[in-house]
Amino acid sequence: VQLVESGGGLVQPGGSLRLSCAVSGSEFSIYGLSRNRRTPGNQREHVATITAGGSTVYSDLVKGRFTISRDNAKKTIYLQMSNLAPEDTGVYYCTMIDAVGQGTQVTVSS
Repeated sequence: VQLVESGGGLVQPGGSLRLSCAVSGSEFSIYGLSRNRRTPGNQREHVATITAGGSTVYSDLVKGRFTISRDNAKKTIYLQMSNLAPEDTGVYYCTMIDAVGQGTQVTVSS
């Protein structure tokens, strides 16, 4: 199973980014996927989860600002991040079962 991430970068506070995670080598539609992040202080935080049926769960830290979605035809999940704050800085990882993507850096700074 391979999870390939993209979409990170540098953005100013209040800005937006969309992260993608494309899955290959595995069935996709029957699994839930999650987004976690590791902060500069090396804290690991859950960000969001989307189930196989499309239900979503968000951390209180991002609720109302981030939206996770999935496209089963493209075997890809997306994390739309809005109203970003410096506290959202970190390396964002995509996970499915026991597979983890390579991570993508998100930096929120003026």
